[in-house]
Amino acid sequence: MNRRTDIYVIVGLAILLAGAGYYFFASRSGGTGLPGVIAADTKFQPLDVREPALRMDLLEKIRKLEYTGSHRNIFVAAPPPPPAAAVPAAPVVPFVGPRPPPPPPPLQFSGEFFGYASQPRGGRRVVFFTSGDDVLVVAEGDTFLNGLRLDHINNDSADIEEISSGRHVTVQMIQPQEPGSAGPNQ
Repeated sequence: MNRRTDIYVIVGLAILLAGAGYYFFASRSGGTGLPGVIAADTKFQPLDVREPALRMDLLEKIRKLEYTGSHRNIFVAAPPPPPAAAVPAAPVVPFVGPRPPPPPPPLQFSGEFFGYASQPRGGRRVVFFTSGDDVLVVAEGDTFLNGLRLDHINNDSADIEEISSGRHVTVQMIQPQEPGSAGPNQ
């Protein structure tokens, strides 16, 4: 095709498209309200209801009824617990045999925790304990005082484990008193 024919085809399609758009918008805005509903077609006729009397005797009968359901929480998907009467009581069996030994006493640590520091290389933390006149510098995971291991260092406490028994103790940090100052008990 030549250029003149292309222009005629484009103009013809534009006219056809304009006509289709006009038809669409004209048919769409032709009526008011919802399609298929015309309010003027029917006249309103109220229902023929005689004035009913309120039956107070039936309402009082309903108010006196007591709810005897399971009192289940409707917001929980789990089934309700069984009623208390349905659970059989376990028979009491007297203890026979030797008594188990009492649990070991809690771990006692004789030292005092008075500070901690982080090493500049690697950031490994160490704790400072006093044991009598000695100052102990212990890193996390190290053993000290013949069988104690420092498990974890917190900002204000240290967790210590006795290796032989597995018992734990948490030692709180204290402020050491300066010589010559009056302590709380003096």
